[in-house]
Amino acid sequence: MQKSLRTSRQQLLLSLLVQARKAKGMTQADVAAALDRPQSFVAKYENNERRIDVVEFIDIAGVLGVSSVDILSKIEAAGDRPKRPVRRKSQPIG
Repeated sequence: MQKSLRTSRQQLLLSLLVQARKAKGMTQADVAAALDRPQSFVAKYENNERRIDVVEFIDIAGVLGVSSVDILSKIEAAGDRPKRPVRRKSQPIG
């Protein structure tokens, strides 16, 4: 699975978070203060310089007043998911 900062799903995630922040009328500094993090934390994930983990994502969504499930549903609906390899019964797992 590709873990790049440049995947279309990563770009969509960032876009949705930025849109939510702006719709709420918040600055990066506002979000950072609510998260008890430096403003650079928000700037780095919004500018695609770092990935956020799932706990950070849930916290960010909460601060922005958006549902993390709704955001994930939009990303899932966009497709572009990696294909799962077909495993035959005779293949060992692991």
